[in-house]
Amino acid sequence: MLGRAFRELFARDNRSYEGFDLPQLDAADAAQVAKIFARPWSALINCAAFTNVDAAEADEDVAMRGNATAPRVLAEACARAGIPLVHFSTDYVFAGNAQRPYVVDALVQPLGAYGRTKAAGEAAIRSSGVRHLIVRTSWLYAPWANNFVRTMAKLTRDKPSLKVVNDQRGRPTSAEHLAATTLALLDRQATGTFHVTDGGECTWYEFTVAIAQKLAHTCAITPCTTAEFPRPAQRPAYSVLDLSKVEALLGPMPDWNDNLASVLARLEPL
Repeated sequence: MLGRAFRELFARDNRSYEGFDLPQLDAADAAQVAKIFARPWSALINCAAFTNVDAAEADEDVAMRGNATAPRVLAEACARAGIPLVHFSTDYVFAGNAQRPYVVDALVQPLGAYGRTKAAGEAAIRSSGVRHLIVRTSWLYAPWANNFVRTMAKLTRDKPSLKVVNDQRGRPTSAEHLAATTLALLDRQATGTFHVTDGGECTWYEFTVAIAQKLAHTCAITPCTTAEFPRPAQRPAYSVLDLSKVEALLGPMPDWNDNLASVLARLEPL
């Protein structure tokens, strides 16, 4: 999802790039990664991750390979080449028990395997000594691929009623906005850790209501609790990321309602 957003952004801006993916490149394999560094690059942007939160609970080793081993291998290769590494992390590195948005240097205290593996990836990058840009984000969506917005667009179209969790609060993030904002940070040679999401905040229930309303779907949407839909992985109840650092550099982030409207207008077939 994010890789496509970058590809379309680069094509629009006439920037040269090359993309790699499985099976062409296993980013956790140092020998395979070394081969792509036979050519010079100005930066490496890592959009790959193991993002199935529940599956990570069942197989943390596989999640660790994608979320920690691969970033370490990429960071070490970038350090040798003298180029920056851009890497994406998650609100799930936090416990979700805060009362105010999480600042970038807040205590990392993941609840489950996914968060642990992403936190390990962050740590591996920092310890490598590479010049890096770590961007934490949350609730990613786009007009394409599998994501909450496309799922709810389909469900609210096809079902007469739905129950949606109303006790988890965070910030939605358009993948296209995330790519553009990250590239702006990279162009400014920003380094360190940033939080990038859409502006504003909501619950999953509020997000779903907005999706249905903007699409004029008449599905009856009822709020419910997380306890009513038990999942293998525990979700943070409050994972709103503080945006003050990125907004001080680039200005206010666009509200999620505006980004959502843009994405819904361009949804690929459901």
